[in-house]
Amino acid sequence: MKEMKIDIAVIGGGPAGMAAALEARRQGAGKVMIIERDIEPGGILQQCIHDGFGLHRFKKRLSGTDYAQRFIDEVEASDIEVLLDTMVLEITRDKVVYACNNRDGMMKIRCGAVILAMGCRERTASQVLLYGYRPAGVMTAGSVQRYINMEGYLPGKEAVILGSGDIGLIMARRMTLEHIKVKGVYEVMQDPGGLTRNIVQCLDDYGIPLHLATTVTWIHGKERLEGVTVAKVDEHRKVIPGTEEFISCDLLVLAVGLIPENELSVKAGIEMDPRTRGPVLDNHFMTSVPGIFAAGNVAVVFDLVDYVSESGEIAARGAAAYLNGTLDTEAEAVETVPGENVNFIVPQRVRAGSREETTLFMRVKKPEKSVRLTCENGGETLVSKKLKTVAPPEMVACTVTPGHDAPLVVDVKEA
Repeated sequence: MKEMKIDIAVIGGGPAGMAAALEARRQGAGKVMIIERDIEPGGILQQCIHDGFGLHRFKKRLSGTDYAQRFIDEVEASDIEVLLDTMVLEITRDKVVYACNNRDGMMKIRCGAVILAMGCRERTASQVLLYGYRPAGVMTAGSVQRYINMEGYLPGKEAVILGSGDIGLIMARRMTLEHIKVKGVYEVMQDPGGLTRNIVQCLDDYGIPLHLATTVTWIHGKERLEGVTVAKVDEHRKVIPGTEEFISCDLLVLAVGLIPENELSVKAGIEMDPRTRGPVLDNHFMTSVPGIFAAGNVAVVFDLVDYVSESGEIAARGAAAYLNGTLDTEAEAVETVPGENVNFIVPQRVRAGSREETTLFMRVKKPEKSVRLTCENGGETLVSKKLKTVAPPEMVACTVTPGHDAPLVVDVKEA
């Protein structure tokens, strides 16, 4: 078994991983390595040819591939080592990474710090309880995106989309441009699951109907998909009898949510947050295991890639401080507490005594207009800002500087 010793290992070569590796080098970390299981860096951005990326970070509308290429160019110009086509099998609590590839076989990599940046994966048909047969033609939105944008295949001629996640909305437009007839987007919830801009630009502009409180109840076809039955649901997501309708199609696209890719994290014994399905993090994005950090969609599913890259840089600064001994891992941590209409907050904890500027990322529980976001810390109001609208699909970020060793309570209330 080949053995190596490095300062920081970054697991994943997507936007979070590349941003983390570059920031780690800027912070003075010595040997930094990116370990990526794909044959190219960039992560999911490789297949995102639509624009809308980089508005916060670069003040430009970039395609996903353009956004990724900016980081790839920086990584290639640096002395960061990149292991492609390499699978990480295990990460231990004492920061030993076991990985393998065709060139080096099994590798044992001893690290000063580890940054987890494995991203997320899509929910599949088996995870959303779809009834009927299992014919060809039922696939996730990301799979359809890869087939069309990277492989050059059209996976069907008539499509139904289940779920209104952003990838599904974007693929509704993409399939329409490739002359696949999109018969409708069906969402089981009372509110859309994607960003407002994607609903307007991808559905409204192309005349694609969005059916809320409606779901697929049956899949028809044994060898190849022949159609689906859809039906209205009540506020408890129970099918309303008599509302069933058959829709013929040869492609059912699933856009039913993303799950952080945390099998390695769980195996390492890292404490997980059931709300985000990612690791519990402190204000340096360090997990419950000292020296192991997390960034990007492995921590929480972000809505914007700009936030993904920012989280990678936060984790890298924490990892560099851990390496040089300036990060106090023994300090007590105070909680960030989701208050009124706040579903979760990342990071979940802030180290007591920390008077550093900390960015809090959060999602609300329900959509509201004309609200005020406040953050209270030991009786002091750190932030109070008015927001025109908030909605669960759109992440809210605010920057605070704690003044007391007390919980940070965030509320989103009517203004």
